[in-house]
Amino acid sequence: MTNSDLYPTDRLAAAAKAAAEAGLDALLISPGADLRYLTGYEALPLERLTCLVVPAAGGGDPFLVVPTLEKPAAEASPASRLGIDITGWGETEDPYALIARRLPKTLGRFGVDNHMWAEKLLAFGRAIPGAEAALAGGVLGAMRMIKSPAEVEALRTAGAAIDRVHAQVPQWLRAGRTEREVGRDIADAIIAEGHVRVDFVIVASGPNGASPHHEVSDRVIERGDAVVVDIGGTTHDGYCSDETRTYAVGEAPADFLAYYAVLERAQQAQRDAVRPGITSEQLDAVGRDIIADAGYGEYFVHRTGHGIGLETHEEPYIVSGSTLALEPGMAFSIEPGIYLPGRHGARIEDIVVCGADAGEPVNKRPHELVVVDA
Repeated sequence: MTNSDLYPTDRLAAAAKAAAEAGLDALLISPGADLRYLTGYEALPLERLTCLVVPAAGGGDPFLVVPTLEKPAAEASPASRLGIDITGWGETEDPYALIARRLPKTLGRFGVDNHMWAEKLLAFGRAIPGAEAALAGGVLGAMRMIKSPAEVEALRTAGAAIDRVHAQVPQWLRAGRTEREVGRDIADAIIAEGHVRVDFVIVASGPNGASPHHEVSDRVIERGDAVVVDIGGTTHDGYCSDETRTYAVGEAPADFLAYYAVLERAQQAQRDAVRPGITSEQLDAVGRDIIADAGYGEYFVHRTGHGIGLETHEEPYIVSGSTLALEPGMAFSIEPGIYLPGRHGARIEDIVVCGADAGEPVNKRPHELVVVDA
């Protein structure tokens, strides 16, 4: 798979067309996932402005403005094959004024990426007085939600890499070790198995497992603990992995085993329910209803899932209240959980891609509770 597969040249034209349809005269995109999606350039998020300008369809050609000292990096990136102008600006220049001069004189409304720094947005407001700023997330999020075949393959690669890490977890998970010690082993393996960056490591043992976003601590893992291990990173392709499995160190408590069986059934039902046309809230309800009917509804405290791609969390979100219908190419997590405060918790998570008829999990590790020697 090449950069041209992951970052095709037609995305800029599609973004320009979508901007026009959304009533935006231009898109201003600073470093982050949106810039990478449109150009393949992973720019450093600096105080110096880097900005991709995409005029709406019919309003001119896209161009990229970068600090002069970053211009060689921009020209060495996949952005160089897009045929767009890459302009450097010097330390004593005003890049906001430079961009304003090149924008259409009739510009009335422009969109910025959702993660643009506030100081940059305010500087654009001063440079383009009278123009209205809006979020470009609705435009670019809709594009990024539907993964191309190359992106799906990148997610498969990421899924296989994190599977290989989970396969090694039982050798590190032992009574007497701290969560932090186990987390360090996992982080090293994430890099060794094909990631360029560790995005997060959760090793939540015993009562810490009841906190969905617990990371690691100096708590010593004990015999009889249930342990939630949720891990992910970014691969060489720039796409993310994310997978949760729950382990037991020795024999787990009986009340934990009772609800873990419910959780397995709920997660399986949700994976089986993935298909084009089902809405996000309907998919959420498939598992939530099973958990609620078993008496654990109040302990499933978060949404079922989140989209994934160039970011670990992106659209679509699988959550109650979302009427978004799934389409082929959408990729997202399915990760129901049950958490009993002060006692223990459990979560099972796979990344699933919606196909033409059903869902394809990119994670292949078994879902049953993994019991390791104490």
